[in-house]
Amino acid sequence: MKDKNSRTGLRSLVLKSDGALSVMVVLLGFLCGTILILVVGRNPSGMYKAILQVLTGYNIDRGRFYVRYVGEWLAQSMPFILCGLSMGFAARTGLFNIGGEGQYVVGLTVAQFVAIMGPAIPTVHWLLALILAMTAGALWGGIVGFLKARFEVSEVVATIMLNYIALYASRILVMSIPGTNTYKTPDYPITALLRSSILERITKGSLLNLGIIFVILSVCVYWFIIEKTRLGFALRATGLNKDAARASGIPVVKSIILSMAIAGAFAGLAGGIVSLGSFKFGRVLAGNDGYGFAGIAVALVGNSTALGTMLAGLLFGMLSSAQPLMESNQIPKEITFIIQGLVVVFIAIRTGFRMFIRYSMKKNQLKESLVDE
Repeated sequence: MKDKNSRTGLRSLVLKSDGALSVMVVLLGFLCGTILILVVGRNPSGMYKAILQVLTGYNIDRGRFYVRYVGEWLAQSMPFILCGLSMGFAARTGLFNIGGEGQYVVGLTVAQFVAIMGPAIPTVHWLLALILAMTAGALWGGIVGFLKARFEVSEVVATIMLNYIALYASRILVMSIPGTNTYKTPDYPITALLRSSILERITKGSLLNLGIIFVILSVCVYWFIIEKTRLGFALRATGLNKDAARASGIPVVKSIILSMAIAGAFAGLAGGIVSLGSFKFGRVLAGNDGYGFAGIAVALVGNSTALGTMLAGLLFGMLSSAQPLMESNQIPKEITFIIQGLVVVFIAIRTGFRMFIRYSMKKNQLKESLVDE
């Protein structure tokens, strides 16, 4: 009996160690990536040299620090984190927000219009652009929430369709701006840029910008809403069981709409930050940037928690930033995409493992109750 209890306790401990399991999954992904590099006849040390340089700025071969790479890593991670928060927030309330990409595009497009046509007042200009980008993303996500809550329209189908609408509507609208060609708009006024002379000086001219402040605030807001407010409790209760939530007096329709609206606001903010922080002009999008879709994987790796999603976003940003350095070390840049894919696959296996443990625990409890009787 003691052995059974100890095994049950061990399984329970494993079940609760989501953070540790996520770390193991990531390490397993890198292990498989290393093996793949060896199979194709390359030296995997090139990958780890690139990763070290991104994380610390230190170039082993030259024996010098290049802090600019650290700044680029953080800048590259920002949209991953925000789109991960978008997916994670919806997931915590029982919804699958595959439309983060469309919400991101809507936010990016609105930010571009405000940057070009808005009031050229320092601080006010870019702040207004970000606020309106968040609002646009929230409205785009809220449409899906309304359709889901009122008419039981699948959020997966609705968001996929809205992704296409957002992309092609963005192209049409942005190309209507005077002076725009098939690639770019006229340059933004300097008041619309998220540039920070302090951050640029610290990171030796990297693209790290004031958006990092809003990313940190977003992580804190996400944690506070989900974990510390009545609204967060209502959203989580709705996600766990809509009927029980409705019976408890929780406004389910309002909760679903709010959940998708807040999720859309995070993705819209990501679009605004990329638009004003990474570019000096508006873009005519030829295709999706992919941050919204990557946010799904980020949220999965981060277990849809605030801290976990932030760390997962930093991981994906690191892999993205390391691509050019890997190529310079004779490592195919596609290795980073393979590692990301493997991590997601292993996360799915982890979820299956957890389901198996729950099943085993229930089965053992049933057997023990029958023995006791």
